[in-house]
Amino acid sequence: LLAVFASLLVAVTVTPVLSTLLLQQDQEPSNEGWVVNKLLHYYQKSLTTVLGHPNVMQGLAVLLLLVAMAILPWLGRTFLPSFNEGTLTVNIVTLPGTSLPESDRIARLVEETLLAHPEVVSTARRTGRAELDEHAEGVNSSELDVMLRMRERSKEAFLVAVRESFRMIPGITVNIGQPISHRIDHMLSGTRSAIAVKLFGPDLYTLRQLAKKVEQVMKPIPGVVDLAVDQQTDIPLLTVAFNRRALASHGLSVGEVNETLQTALKGRTVTQVLEGQRAVDLIVRYDDEYRKNPSVLDSTLIDTPGGNRVPLSMLATIYDDYGPNKINRENVQRKMVVACNVAERDLGSVVEDIQQRITAQVHFPPGYYITYGGQFESQQEATRLILLISLVVLVGMIVLLYQAFSSLRLALLILINLPLALVGGVLAVALTGGVLSVASLVGFITLFGIAIRNGILLIARYQSLLAEGIPLRQVVMEGSLDRLTPILMTALVTVFALIPLALGQGQPGSEIQSPLAIVILGGLLSATFLNLYLLPVLFARYGVKDTEATGNEVEVGLEGKL
Repeated sequence: LLAVFASLLVAVTVTPVLSTLLLQQDQEPSNEGWVVNKLLHYYQKSLTTVLGHPNVMQGLAVLLLLVAMAILPWLGRTFLPSFNEGTLTVNIVTLPGTSLPESDRIARLVEETLLAHPEVVSTARRTGRAELDEHAEGVNSSELDVMLRMRERSKEAFLVAVRESFRMIPGITVNIGQPISHRIDHMLSGTRSAIAVKLFGPDLYTLRQLAKKVEQVMKPIPGVVDLAVDQQTDIPLLTVAFNRRALASHGLSVGEVNETLQTALKGRTVTQVLEGQRAVDLIVRYDDEYRKNPSVLDSTLIDTPGGNRVPLSMLATIYDDYGPNKINRENVQRKMVVACNVAERDLGSVVEDIQQRITAQVHFPPGYYITYGGQFESQQEATRLILLISLVVLVGMIVLLYQAFSSLRLALLILINLPLALVGGVLAVALTGGVLSVASLVGFITLFGIAIRNGILLIARYQSLLAEGIPLRQVVMEGSLDRLTPILMTALVTVFALIPLALGQGQPGSEIQSPLAIVILGGLLSATFLNLYLLPVLFARYGVKDTEATGNEVEVGLEGKL
């Protein structure tokens, strides 16, 4: 942005001043180099042929545009291109309630499985996360950081082999991603997966049944990998059912009794003990063997406002029960998530298949509904935003072009460069993987700006020559020849600058730049070619009103041009 603004500032301030000081008014025409002369010679011959067959050129342009529009719906869609970070983040989840030694044993087996692949250099693992951690996890969850050095196999083939080897380890749910990708997914949907199917409803057990149905529907869809449902299950609980009449008769509230129970079971910090230079919290609570014993809790004494102490058994009933190990909520509503990643297909087509199959095969009771999150949701939002910005930019272009040329006809002729640029951009995407991302869409916006500039160069020159009273056909020829060099110079400089980025497709660090460069390169080729041939044809036919088009049949005489 700063570079574009600086170049604009120089163009409207410094360049006019330097032109006034340095350019001579009566300078003799300079001789062009042999390369430029050859280009002008061949361009003049080909343009003369094209002007003699305008319908052929217009038909070719329409045909190319129709081909691009036909290809566009078949292109894949994704939010961001796949990153190549050189590392993997592997999340392993076993059944809730798995002990730490058993979870450690399974995680070691996963590490051994990974290290059996020659591409894996090293692994580092964390099993569980502390309770006060922002992303607290039980000991049944492990996270591995895997360093890679790719060899003969491609990354895609390596990941297929890794997922296949994990199938031999029973009782685990695996999610394979990369550090940056995982963070992006987590920020977008709260899960570390590219697609998050969220189920909402009031009853957890109904949500579990629906989540299992959704999982079965998604499992056979091509491209769905690392499919997982929230690890929610029933665990043993001690339920305390308060007798509110008994509480009232002793002048107690539920909250006061709960505080006593919290002290007995969870503990409360009452003071600190100094050990050398360190202060250690002193926590009061029941011993572990008593906290799990209902009879001990029954005899817990509760202080009353009257100074008496009564056992908990007189105020409540304690019994063994079962309940969910966790309850997830979003916008106050209970939810369960069915998450997955995507491999060997684009994100958009996989989500479309998921939506179609769930709509056809899963029935939601009243009060239950489904939403789709993750990169798909962000891709839709980004696409809508870019389309809105493009619409605003298009309106601004029309207004500025109309103000510059005082003609809606000429403004529309210049805007024809937009679909011409679209042709090459779409074909370039189709030939290099066929997936549109946010980076590709940004590339189209940049491309449209360059294409419009070339159109302005031609139309402005045509108008300048028309003002001198030159016949229309000669105006088209001379104006096109005059602007050949600056148009080609702009295109070639841009192409040479973007070729290294385009060739770096799939390399670490070029994941965003490469799709953008590919779109601009393809669009520049089509826009430059069609701009140099189609725009002269259209201007000769539609650019000037009939009353102004004098001398249309005059032969082109450019003997002194070359």
